[in-house]
Amino acid sequence: MFDDLLSLLFPESCYACNGALARGEQYICTGCSIKLPYTDFHIHGATELNPLQRRFWGKVPVRFAFSYLYFMPKGRVQRLLHRLKYKGAQELGEHLGHRYGSLLSDHQYSQQFNLIVPVPLHKYKLRRRGYNQAECFAKGLAESMSLPYHGKALLRTTDTSTQTSKSRLDRWQNVEEVFQVAKPEQVQKKHILLVDDVLTTGATLEACARALLAAGAAEVSIATIAAA
Repeated sequence: MFDDLLSLLFPESCYACNGALARGEQYICTGCSIKLPYTDFHIHGATELNPLQRRFWGKVPVRFAFSYLYFMPKGRVQRLLHRLKYKGAQELGEHLGHRYGSLLSDHQYSQQFNLIVPVPLHKYKLRRRGYNQAECFAKGLAESMSLPYHGKALLRTTDTSTQTSKSRLDRWQNVEEVFQVAKPEQVQKKHILLVDDVLTTGATLEACARALLAAGAAEVSIATIAAA
């Protein structure tokens, strides 16, 4: 009863629209959940009908490439990502991971992977922020897909500048040779699901995928919360 009174006096707000959440809703209201721009890339798998898949062709061998949502500036997805990345909403990352992981499991993708690995932050940035938003998403995916994840399988050896507003060439140069696998035996002969929050040019994910494959991973697939 006390919790009900608190909810009535101080209702929790939707992370996407800031409207009050109704009873039973968690982090994202039903109205926003319906209106979120879902990609449905998973339906097309590793085919030319999956536009995200085509973005990696000729660059790095990627088995599957998925994003849960389309990134739209000044929209619901941008607000969700801002809360996750800059406002300490770690629980939102896990929630989105649970939602997307359940969807991928429903389409039998959980049987494809052996290990989930997030794109790492450099230790200095991790210390400042206090958490890695990609790891939050990875945890939710791992729990809902009943798969192991390793938050420190990949290391970022250089504290690169932010990728925001950089050209594709600048993004490539910014992340070239900055990732390494901590212990190759942890990824060898495994199909790795590499995860991040947003895919823009793909330069960071390509660099991470190369490091994993060079360390002996059998295959690499990619999943992100959103794709620009």
